[in-house]
Amino acid sequence: MNEIGKFFAENPMAAVIAAGEVGFWLFIIGGLAVRYALHARRASVVLLAMVPLLDVVVLVATVIDLAGGAKANFTHGLAAVYLGFSVVFGPSMVRWADARFAHRFAGGPPPPPKLWGREKLRHEWREFGKCLLACGLAAVALLVAIFAIGTPEQVAPLWGWLPRLGVLSAIWLVTGPLWEELFGKREPARGVR
Repeated sequence: MNEIGKFFAENPMAAVIAAGEVGFWLFIIGGLAVRYALHARRASVVLLAMVPLLDVVVLVATVIDLAGGAKANFTHGLAAVYLGFSVVFGPSMVRWADARFAHRFAGGPPPPPKLWGREKLRHEWREFGKCLLACGLAAVALLVAIFAIGTPEQVAPLWGWLPRLGVLSAIWLVTGPLWEELFGKREPARGVR
């Protein structure tokens, strides 16, 4: 067995998360391809509706694994973070991909031009707010797992994810809105869009 196979055999939740991420993109690309290449809007809606269902599958697999007595590890915490970020950022990722598919394959309008100045700064603060919401959802999922699913010894590693969420939020704040506030371009160069 190769190293990747061994890793997934020892960490089944990592395999669930990886499959969830692959499925996330397959359902988005498949749903949009069906919408614009085959002009099958209903089938597209069904495929795109499967995207949030993957979040439920990851959550249920995590709960089953922990309730079955598995000792929490890094991947159980990662599942909570994946869930939070997928729920919060998933819809905007679908809209982003849809705009590009519509333009490329259905003669739709071009995607919006790059943001500059105050618009870019507002966008960065909005995205940071979404980051905080995603971290909040992940923290709730972690706390539910800590207090409702396992014994204290079984779920102890999940506590380590709460400070990680704080660090992630701080990095996002510095590299997103604060960076834009301090170093962002205020207007585009001539001819740049």
